[in-house]
Amino acid sequence: MEKQDQSTFRDSISTIDEYGKRIFIHPKKPKGRFYNRRKVVGWLLLLNLFFMPFVKVDGHPLFLLDAIGRKFILFGVQFWPQDSYLFAIGMISLFIFIFLFTAVYGRVWCGWTCPQTIFLEILYRPVEYLIDGDKKDQMKLKESSWTFEKIWKRVVKNGIFIFLSILITNALLAWFIGADEVIRIASEPISDHSVGFGVMLIVSGFFFFTYSWFREQVCTILCPYGRLQGVLLDVSSIIVSYDYKRGEPRGKGKDRGEMGDCIDCNQCVDVCPTGIDIRNGTQLECVNCTACIDACDAVMDKIKKPRGLIRFASEKEIAKGEKFSVTPRMIGYSTLLVAVLVFLSFLIINRSDLETSILRTPGLLYQEQEEGMISNLYNVKIINKSIDTVNVDLRLVDFDGYIKLIKGAIRIKPSSIYEDVFFLNVNPDNLKPKRNDLEIGVYADEELIEDLEVTFINK
Repeated sequence: MEKQDQSTFRDSISTIDEYGKRIFIHPKKPKGRFYNRRKVVGWLLLLNLFFMPFVKVDGHPLFLLDAIGRKFILFGVQFWPQDSYLFAIGMISLFIFIFLFTAVYGRVWCGWTCPQTIFLEILYRPVEYLIDGDKKDQMKLKESSWTFEKIWKRVVKNGIFIFLSILITNALLAWFIGADEVIRIASEPISDHSVGFGVMLIVSGFFFFTYSWFREQVCTILCPYGRLQGVLLDVSSIIVSYDYKRGEPRGKGKDRGEMGDCIDCNQCVDVCPTGIDIRNGTQLECVNCTACIDACDAVMDKIKKPRGLIRFASEKEIAKGEKFSVTPRMIGYSTLLVAVLVFLSFLIINRSDLETSILRTPGLLYQEQEEGMISNLYNVKIINKSIDTVNVDLRLVDFDGYIKLIKGAIRIKPSSIYEDVFFLNVNPDNLKPKRNDLEIGVYADEELIEDLEVTFINK
């Protein structure tokens, strides 16, 4: 872009000075229509985080991600390690969605729905504004000596930060072990759960460190997503942009002459949570939080200029005045995403709550029974992925014979594995010599779930 000097601002990130030291950001408190919408989205996500683990279906959690116990429940449907292929396909579709979303809308995910941003901007930062004040008050307090006012503000603020960190840790824990289990552990003596308590303190300490000090460094240094922008964005991507054609040249004062609409008030920089100047163009630090849009719109209202000097727009729209248009890359990503989601939906819809495997017992051939039947011995393993007790019956399909279970009737408890051994007795008159392929039907509560082909050895 030709509108301003860009010789140095891309040489380093905005939160590091020329000596490599951290520049701690004190953003001005945002306000405006986009911020209000962002708060609504953020609180909805936080309510989902804190209360969803308490929602149950038939006495079981609606969501549970118990990796240690290898128990996953999504929307009341339980998934087992045997369903890992569904997880893999789901992750592929998520990555495709991220690519598509970024190609079209930039880093809206980062500014509006990323947990890092939600926790910082909706929980921690408002507490800081309430106790320490706005930007100038925070900077003044930071530089002041350790007076009684500074001490009590630091103690209260960090005390609330610690409480929020512990609260978030336990909320996340409820997603992995269940809300009832978290409540049970919290109500019992710490000595009974010393290891778990230690882990909780470590994770809470990590959150406290992140949101009290490290903050935007997560987005600018640790997270690789910002660096993907160079690959995913193009001139048609809609991002938070400064309209340099309308805003340049900048200037202040009443006699502005041929100057642009930007009065160089620096409000867009003051409210930026990563400390960048959006007027320099697209930068990896920008999380599309829209704070600069609200700040600039407020200034435009005051100087009687149209809003939108900073707005959601593509480079093509600003440079050439062209409106948003669908690109071949967007069509390609969308087509691929739809195809993967359709395939994933098909697999989930046709997924059975029972998974059965039947293998002929190794090392044994056939046995002749008294009634003239020929039998083979088999091992059966049935996984009940559902949250209900299931009665299962194994039946020989379209052949003269029957199945004799060693343990008797099969009744499988919820979320459990059943193993047994059975004899398959067959009339030899209908068998071919040596090897035969027979079919066994698996019935759950009198409903055919699946057909399995087994090998039967004859004389």
